[in-house]
Amino acid sequence: MSNISAADVAKLRRMTGAGMMDCKKALEEAAGDFEKAQELIRKRGQAIANKRADREATEGVVLAKTTADASKGMMISLNCETDFVAKNADFIALGNTILDAALESGAADLEALKNVTVDGKTVAELVLEKSGITGEKFELSYFGSINAPAVQAYIHPGNKLATLVGFNKSGLDIQIYKDVAMQVAAMNPVSVDKDDVPEKILAQELEIAREQARREGKPEEMLEKIAQGKLNKFFKESTLMNQEFIKDSKISIRQYLESKDKELKATGFIRYTLNI
Repeated sequence: MSNISAADVAKLRRMTGAGMMDCKKALEEAAGDFEKAQELIRKRGQAIANKRADREATEGVVLAKTTADASKGMMISLNCETDFVAKNADFIALGNTILDAALESGAADLEALKNVTVDGKTVAELVLEKSGITGEKFELSYFGSINAPAVQAYIHPGNKLATLVGFNKSGLDIQIYKDVAMQVAAMNPVSVDKDDVPEKILAQELEIAREQARREGKPEEMLEKIAQGKLNKFFKESTLMNQEFIKDSKISIRQYLESKDKELKATGFIRYTLNI
């Protein structure tokens, strides 16, 4: 058996992220050959990860970022089993590595992203390898993107909630874009504007309003008018452009944007949350 020094163990640990004892054992089995030791750690990690495939990965991070010119934004959710691992700097770094790879490659969807190559490995292989090193199940569970003249990303403290918002005009004060991205995080709108609300949601809201009015004993001929009134309240509370601005409840988001530029509008958004 080769004489494995503490420096060699530390070097392999830096290279792989595996535990000290795992690195020492791998180097001993590989007779000091670093390449073989890395392969041993990788294979053992994959075996561990495969054994945990049926575990629940409900913790993790949600991260969002834009390209340098802010014309495209992407968001991912990388999941793990425990909050302890989710807060680990290496886990968060893995999420950012994947997100950077997504932006650089222009991945179209989650499956495409899993096949993007990072340092000679696909993203799927990288996630599996890192999962094996920690002994927890890792899962890349969500991917979303937005293209627009201007896109703003926001990550809520704790990395459990993130938003991306697209705008029809670029080049304005970045705080304007940030304010709206934070609005989406805080108020969780269902759509950008009234005309964007899915028909299914409109039908549900109208039916709920009718039933509520019936229970209150309102005349049948008044139900539709009452329901439409309730729907207008729903638009104000649940559509981004018509919501009260969280920093100034006297104005709507539409009014806030128009006060900065008469033509400025939000064109789309993504909001994803994990466990909150």
